[in-house]
Amino acid sequence: MIDYKNIDLLNEILNILKSRFIGKDDIIDLIGIALVARENIFLFGPPGTAKSAIIHQLSELIKGKTFEYLLTRFTEPNEIFGPFDIRKLREGELITNTTGMLPEADLIFLDELLNANSAILNSLLMVLNEKVFKRGSEKRNLPVLMTVGASNNLPEDESLEALFDRFLIRVNCTYVDPNLLADILNAGWSLEKKQLTETQTISVQDILSIQSMVTSVNLDSIRPKYIELIQKLRNAGVKVSDRRAVKLQRLISASALLCKREKAIISDMWVLKYIWDTENQIEIIASIVDNVLKDHKDKESHARAFISTTPDPDEIYNEIKLITEKWDNSLDSEKSSLKDKLRYLTNRSDWISNENQREYVQKEIDNLWKKIVKDE
Repeated sequence: MIDYKNIDLLNEILNILKSRFIGKDDIIDLIGIALVARENIFLFGPPGTAKSAIIHQLSELIKGKTFEYLLTRFTEPNEIFGPFDIRKLREGELITNTTGMLPEADLIFLDELLNANSAILNSLLMVLNEKVFKRGSEKRNLPVLMTVGASNNLPEDESLEALFDRFLIRVNCTYVDPNLLADILNAGWSLEKKQLTETQTISVQDILSIQSMVTSVNLDSIRPKYIELIQKLRNAGVKVSDRRAVKLQRLISASALLCKREKAIISDMWVLKYIWDTENQIEIIASIVDNVLKDHKDKESHARAFISTTPDPDEIYNEIKLITEKWDNSLDSEKSSLKDKLRYLTNRSDWISNENQREYVQKEIDNLWKKIVKDE
């Protein structure tokens, strides 16, 4: 039986975050999915894309213990898990004093995750995969609701691939459309001044109650289509192990729960767009998943299910033409804003999946940049 009260409360918390972080709805919705599924989420993107800020605000809305740490190549286990208890050590016992450290946290945020060194790697793998802290003969189950990792880059060292693999959801965090800049500034200034009127919070127990319902969602009706989608992804070269295929069902179930359904529908598989390993896979996977979902629109679908993550070539092309028309008749102050918009469109165009369309749009972008340089 679904606890609608707690789900409504969690959705309210997610909406509060969306009001504070304009243009970050996709990231926040996926954090909600990870939290309900009790799975780990990896935020990938350059500095200044609100990765840390979103998690900081989430930690204030959850009435629990949060542990966050910026990892470096020199981070030692004591900094993450706590030092050995000196009193116990005198008695010949190796017991970790975990007060205020990762093993006691309900929400874990590890910034620059991929800086993790071999000294802490094995312990982190157990934390992420089994929700267990093990150090020597010491072993304990962890209360963690969700672990969030963040980095400006993706793993290049093979030793870090196992760590990255423990994050079921991967989100590409990019800069927000310059058209939303005014809204971003207003929301950001409110955060700076701490003028936050919302007082609603959610307890750890409320979240645990929702997490306990994940396996009660009925997946029978979507399983044939899910198997078909997994096969399509594998055929496209996406590594979806049997273990991952099993765990991904938790994300589908989480989507259904957040929509207050006890039964999953095919559109709940939208979450599989975020299981990429490399940047090159982002658009490929999104295209495969969107193609499977396109004929299964439902009024009960998650709000994120049919929002395309792939750039629209026609939309970008029309935006470029509009900037070109405005450029000659704009003041210098306005031209600065137009250049910001063009930089944003330049980045977006890199993700156009059709090569011919991408080259056509890129040609228009290049021509406009040449005109701008010439005029200056």
